[in-house]
Amino acid sequence: MTAATMAAAVCSVLTGCSGGGNDAKASLGWSAPGLEVVSKAVVGDGIAAVTALRPDGALETDTFDLAKGKRLWAKPATMRGRTPDQGVEPPAVSGRVVAAVEPDDRGAVLVARNARTGSLLWTRDVRSTFGPQACGPMLCLTERVTGHAGSTGHAGSAGEDARFVALDPSADGRELWRIGGPAEVEWADASRVVVFRPGPRPSLEAHDLRGGRMLWTFPVEAALGGGVDVSGGWAFGSLGETIVGYLGPHPAQPGRSGSEQAGPGRGGRRGSSAAFGFFAVRTADGGRVWARPKLLRVYPSASPAVALITRQVAADGGSGGFERLDPRTGRTTATIPADRAPRSPWSLSLPADLGLIGFLAPDRPGRAVDLGNGAPAPARGVRVWSFCAVRPSALRITGQPGFFPLAPLCAYDLGTGGRIADPGPPPAWYTGSTGGWRVWRDESGTLHALRDAQGTAPGMYGP
Repeated sequence: MTAATMAAAVCSVLTGCSGGGNDAKASLGWSAPGLEVVSKAVVGDGIAAVTALRPDGALETDTFDLAKGKRLWAKPATMRGRTPDQGVEPPAVSGRVVAAVEPDDRGAVLVARNARTGSLLWTRDVRSTFGPQACGPMLCLTERVTGHAGSTGHAGSAGEDARFVALDPSADGRELWRIGGPAEVEWADASRVVVFRPGPRPSLEAHDLRGGRMLWTFPVEAALGGGVDVSGGWAFGSLGETIVGYLGPHPAQPGRSGSEQAGPGRGGRRGSSAAFGFFAVRTADGGRVWARPKLLRVYPSASPAVALITRQVAADGGSGGFERLDPRTGRTTATIPADRAPRSPWSLSLPADLGLIGFLAPDRPGRAVDLGNGAPAPARGVRVWSFCAVRPSALRITGQPGFFPLAPLCAYDLGTGGRIADPGPPPAWYTGSTGGWRVWRDESGTLHALRDAQGTAPGMYGP
């Protein structure tokens, strides 16, 4: 599909399309049908950028004017060093620059382009990388400078020669500083960046954004105990003053339970020696605010910084009851005993207001439990949100097997177990918001944007 054809196809969700032009006339929202978006959307400086899958199996970067829904430009994209459990790599938006990994004759190159026009600004050679991230006004990435450019395993960007670099996008990508080993940006402002350092002894670190000086470090084992294993995955969220983190357990056996639907290999019984759970630290100095080890994140769910609905682990390693925590203090505000869950198969579901837990049964009446008092609640007519597919199909990306699209949510009637047609946008705890805009992909891969929120907050998949 050409850029002109795509521009004509983009239409407003709420106000309709104008009959005489190619651009969407959207005062509150828009959709972009005909494009299969497979990454999360990244929003910044009035731009929405995504990675999409073309019919021929190739990836591309697509950018949209956030206010109008107009498709601005598209360029080929690729992944070199990204692993399937990390998901499809999104582009990065930093100021007026969009950066993405693009294919070239040598394998791949980091390319920075003008966010509005797509014109080339600068490039940086990379052998393999997890992909660029915005870190305040800068760009950051983990890269590997030697090795096989086509590697897709952890060694691709996390080998002994891996490094994390900060680049100035406004100065031709000039390298500002570097640290050895891989890292992932979890929070940044105009002068500081907080990164997660995976490895045998994972930690959070804060660095001065201009010079790279370390400001503080927090070892995860100080909150969760020894034996932390990052292979179970991690998630972080922040609303400014604190960062709330989660490290998942490494499963002892494959399979997925109703409460931990994060992806293949999650769920089942867990080894008792693994350290996992939630914790919070201050962004100012890295001081620990609270820690709650041995609790599991449930899926779907809000960002850990927004709302915490967790599941206990029973003494035998199986799944226990549920707890709702206050992200500010880590204290339990509600509990639901394990016997409130049905014995028959179910999927976790949540309403838009997160007021209850729904145990969703396919095409059968489900069960609801009030998160305020732990008591059973009526399920009839209750609209809940859960994953559209329990076992989604892998993407057919040429040369990149094993990747899945970002999992969308669908609406269900908890009283019948049936899916609700045309339910409107998913809840804000799933999408998050940037400057009042919520941007998400639906089950078909269509990109949607809606300006109905206030401020900026992380969603299920981060900022």
